[in-house]
Amino acid sequence: MKKLTLIVHADSQQNLADLLRSQPSVTGFTFTHVEGHGAQGERDAFLSPRDLVVGYVPHVRVDLLLKDADVKPVLAALRAAPGGAGSGVYWITPIDDQGRL
Repeated sequence: MKKLTLIVHADSQQNLADLLRSQPSVTGFTFTHVEGHGAQGERDAFLSPRDLVVGYVPHVRVDLLLKDADVKPVLAALRAAPGGAGSGVYWITPIDDQGRL
């Protein structure tokens, strides 16, 4: 099992949700609203005048649990999406155990 974590611009949340729901191997995901702080490049197409003034960018963190074999196909679908499914960043972490309480 792997956990795929994505951080994308908040404006792409609905498109990303639609894309993830269309993937047969994605059985669920979690959105968490986060703020992106750091040096903001003027070339970032997602930066609005508001983002430049307040100094942070609203983002959404998405966490998905996937079978090992499903990680690459899901990443391929995200990369192939128009606009790169939010043009964010991702990381993958191994899951040693999971279940319901």
